[in-house]
Amino acid sequence: MNQKYNISDILDAVNEINNSKPFKKIKDPTVQKSKEILNKDIPPSTLKLIEEAEKNIKN
Repeated sequence: MNQKYNISDILDAVNEINNSKPFKKIKDPTVQKSKEILNKDIPPSTLKLIEEAEKNIKN
């Protein structure tokens, strides 16, 4: 781990990283579904409180 690098080696490595292709993000539908919150999953009393709070914020 005691290797010494000169500045040109470091700059070449940085340029190589910057010029490499970006990684593609994989869209997993199961992950996206888990993040979605459906109104049917929220109790009605909680929905009512949220709606009242939103009305108070708008006023």
